[in-house]
Amino acid sequence: QVQLVESGGGLVQPGGSLRLSCAASGSIFDFNNMGWYRQGPGKQRELVADTTRGGRTNYADSVKSRFTISIDNPKNTMYLQMNNLKPEDTAVYYCMVKFDIGPSRWGQGTQVTVSS
Repeated sequence: QVQLVESGGGLVQPGGSLRLSCAASGSIFDFNNMGWYRQGPGKQRELVADTTRGGRTNYADSVKSRFTISIDNPKNTMYLQMNNLKPEDTAVYYCMVKFDIGPSRWGQGTQVTVSS
């Protein structure tokens, strides 16, 4: 079973950038869908961005033009480049992978805090 580990979170000032990584313990070559979700204080978990094996990407309106999702298949790693960060982006960020068979897999999350 593939396990996911997120990294790259931290404290950043408004307008700053971070790149989150999601490393998979096994091959993600045949994934069906991979994505990033976040859960802010007192909020429900929400989709940030996801991508399909066919290359179709989808972004939440609140992060369009600021965040970019990408996958490095040889490294079995997914990234989320986050630019022009805002205080409302503060949340725990989770990565998820879904294969054709089996349940979705989730990482343990990484904290992103945007504050001056």
